[in-house]
Amino acid sequence: MSLTRRRALEGYLLIAPWVIGFLAFTVGPLLASLYFSFTDYDVLQPPTWIGLGNYAQMATADPVFWTALGNTAFYTLLAVPLGLVAGLAVAMLLNQRVPGLAVLRSIYYLPSVMPIVANAILWLWLLDPNTGIINSLLRLVGGPQPGWLGDPNWAKPALVLMSLWGFGQAMIIYLAGLQNIPAELYEAAELDGAGGWARFRHVTLPMLSPVILFNLIIGTINSFQVFTTAFIMTGGGPVNATRFYVLYLFNQAFGYFHMGYAAAMAWLLFLIVVAVALIQFRLIGSHVYYEGAPR
Repeated sequence: MSLTRRRALEGYLLIAPWVIGFLAFTVGPLLASLYFSFTDYDVLQPPTWIGLGNYAQMATADPVFWTALGNTAFYTLLAVPLGLVAGLAVAMLLNQRVPGLAVLRSIYYLPSVMPIVANAILWLWLLDPNTGIINSLLRLVGGPQPGWLGDPNWAKPALVLMSLWGFGQAMIIYLAGLQNIPAELYEAAELDGAGGWARFRHVTLPMLSPVILFNLIIGTINSFQVFTTAFIMTGGGPVNATRFYVLYLFNQAFGYFHMGYAAAMAWLLFLIVVAVALIQFRLIGSHVYYEGAPR
């Protein structure tokens, strides 16, 4: 056996455990879920082929499906832009040279690495309409005191407000992007008479555009999969106001054992996320500046 062939064989043997695991625990279940999405399957009985029946039921005979999809779209349209703006604003503040900068960065980043369950319990207390801090502060200034998680009109905004608590991940990425912007560009803009807003608009935003696009796509994908906070804090209520798509998928799969229907929902969510990502690339990707890319 030649040395080249021997090294190739050794390489294949080294990666074999990962390849086997990937095929058995990722590709296999993925293909199985695709098959189950075309069946009526309740775990207890063998799957029965029904073709596009699950997809037709989603489109025409399941009003809760449309409610869940609408709730998720509402959450995405609010939480993602607010998270992008909050993360960028705090990153720009933390990019200044001030005493104790490392401590401040750690403080702002800490909520994003806290366990989701702990965050949910904390916010249940903060959003309590009677004893919570938020309503207590609103009471001091004479503002409205919403029922938050107990009010169908305020439950989704409450979860959007909670999502801003974890803007630290986007903030760190923005901060890395800001520190990668050459100082010479700001100096040149200042020599040309550009003020703070002009430097932000014509230097910071264009140079940060790849980071903004990345955070936008990742934030959108994550927002379509919101589950844990609603599952712990509201269970989908009140009156399905926080019945998000993945929570409803979970209910169908493990509450009602409609595994075939849940698989169809999962594949439809995959197609929706891919379509939204492609639209974002199409609309925004052409305006993104990549350093060193050919013009």
